[in-house]
Amino acid sequence: MKKFRMLSFLLSLLFGVSCALGGQTTVRYWYHLDNPDNDYLKNIIGIFEEKNPDIKIQAELIPWNNFYDNLYTSIIGGNAPDCGEVKLMAMPQLVTMEALEPLDPYIAKWDAKDDILDDLWPKMVHADGKTYLLPLHYIASYLYIRKDLFEKYGVKIPTNRDEFLAAAKALTRDTDGDGRIDLYGFGYRGGKAGQEHWGIFVLPNAKEMTSAQLNDPWTVEANKFVVDMFREHKVMPPSAPNDGFIEIMGAFQNGLTAMTVNHIGTMPKVVETLGEKATAVKVPACGKNGEAWTNFGDEENAIFSASRNKDAAWKWISFLATGEYNKMWTDGSAQLPVTKSGSRAPVPERYKRFIDVTIESLPFAYSLPLTPATQEFINNVWPMEMQRAMLGEIPPGDMLKSFDELFNQK
Repeated sequence: MKKFRMLSFLLSLLFGVSCALGGQTTVRYWYHLDNPDNDYLKNIIGIFEEKNPDIKIQAELIPWNNFYDNLYTSIIGGNAPDCGEVKLMAMPQLVTMEALEPLDPYIAKWDAKDDILDDLWPKMVHADGKTYLLPLHYIASYLYIRKDLFEKYGVKIPTNRDEFLAAAKALTRDTDGDGRIDLYGFGYRGGKAGQEHWGIFVLPNAKEMTSAQLNDPWTVEANKFVVDMFREHKVMPPSAPNDGFIEIMGAFQNGLTAMTVNHIGTMPKVVETLGEKATAVKVPACGKNGEAWTNFGDEENAIFSASRNKDAAWKWISFLATGEYNKMWTDGSAQLPVTKSGSRAPVPERYKRFIDVTIESLPFAYSLPLTPATQEFINNVWPMEMQRAMLGEIPPGDMLKSFDELFNQK
């Protein structure tokens, strides 16, 4: 057994020496794609390797549903990649695991840092003051509206909470006179990931979900407002407590709802289906003093602390965040570039209004609290409590008590 271990050690040592002599470093990079058949990354890797012949990128596609399970397992097992995609919501857990390399020394010397959108840098900083993530692409949720229906029924585009409810009521109607409602004002996502819809109304003044914020009378009333839109005002389809992405976008495109909330990722299909009948506007400002909140959807790159190839990994992830190469990435992923230069690049006119609204929403686009509790909130606690409140099984205030217990009660 000792001879076998010694032989294995010598072989691995010889392999490392041969790689060093060859002058090429291999960087393992983990990523995921909404469309696994999309091969735009191959083109980007080809350009990078041509410019950096001493570095080989070993890109490994990890299915999204298992991405973080696989990542945590690889870190614990000592087999983490050199770098990979990481969302903000995962940063606290990974920092606790001491799995992320601080990027501040690299960023300080990076000549492209000033091209990153100014509003993005503060979001990358952890509570310890260090920057562990480098922006890759982003989205910000906005309000999709059926422009044709707003014009047909003479409804004003809402800019605040009262106007939103008034518009939703005006657009909820029996359009064919058969005595049944066949158009609803708001396509609400009560199923998983619907916290993005809920947050527009409840989180402008409760972004951190502290006990004080969740128990504030304004937050309690705002949360009840959401439930009342379904139970009292009936401006949402009856299926809303269980509706997910497919249902809300299908209803919107089929004319069952006049408003819904999503992001630019669904824009190409909406434009293809509805053309000029649909457009995008900023979410209504629903805070007590006119503040707005919308979901910041993100993807960043990180270097893992166990990597032996940190400098080469930095060259790769900074390449993906630089100018034309970041634009190549976001054109392929149907997201928005994180650079100022990429944001100024010409876009097809039919897409421009959606992109403009996304950029305009960035100053009030936020992530949920960056704590280990957030994933449990998204995956289990929020959808369960939201559905129970919408179905009348619990008072709306009990939702907030559950959230307070999750985030604040130790």
